[in-house]
Amino acid sequence: MPRKYQLINCILLSAFLISCSSESQSQSPDRESHQHFLNQITYQSAMSNSSDHKKIERTEEEWKNRLSSEEFRVLRKHGTEVPFVNKYNSHYEDGIYVCKGCGHPLFHSETKFNSRSGWPSYWAPIKEDAVIEKEDRSYFMNRTEILCSKCESHLGHVFDDGPEPTGLRYCMNSAALHFVSKDETEDD
Repeated sequence: MPRKYQLINCILLSAFLISCSSESQSQSPDRESHQHFLNQITYQSAMSNSSDHKKIERTEEEWKNRLSSEEFRVLRKHGTEVPFVNKYNSHYEDGIYVCKGCGHPLFHSETKFNSRSGWPSYWAPIKEDAVIEKEDRSYFMNRTEILCSKCESHLGHVFDDGPEPTGLRYCMNSAALHFVSKDETEDD
C-alpha cells in the first residue's frame, strides 16, 4: 500500500509541476516580447512618435501577461512604489522616458529635476497631450492623477509645487517608465 501512495503522490506532484511550468511559460514569452519591444525603442523613433495617440486597449489578462507584478500594480491598479529606492529617482542621463505599458513618449530628461520627494519628477510632459489628467479623490485626498494618453496606464500625480517655467511637479513612478538613452544608436 505505501508504494501505491508514493506512486500516486509522484504522479500528482509531476502533474502539478508540469502545470506550473506551462503556466509560467505562457506568461514568459509575452513579458519577454514586451521587454524586447521596449528595448527596441530608440531616441529618434521616440521623438518622431510622440504625436501618435492611437489608443491601445488590452484586457486585464493581457496586461498581466505583459507586465511584472509590480508594473501591473502601478500601471493598471493605480499603485505607488516605494520612494527613494526606485529605478529613476536619481537617474539623470540624457534621453526620453516612455510609458512602460505601451512605449509612448512621456517626458524628456531636460525637464527632470530633483524634487526630493523620492520619485522621479518632471516640470512638463514631452508634449501637452502625451498625458491625461484625471481627478483622484482616493485616500481622502484631492489630487490630479496622470495617465498615459495612449494606453491610459497610471503614471503618478501632478502637483503645483514644481520649479519654473511651469511651477508643476509631475511625480511619476519608475515602475511606469522605461528610459531610452539619447546616446544609444539603433545598432545597439
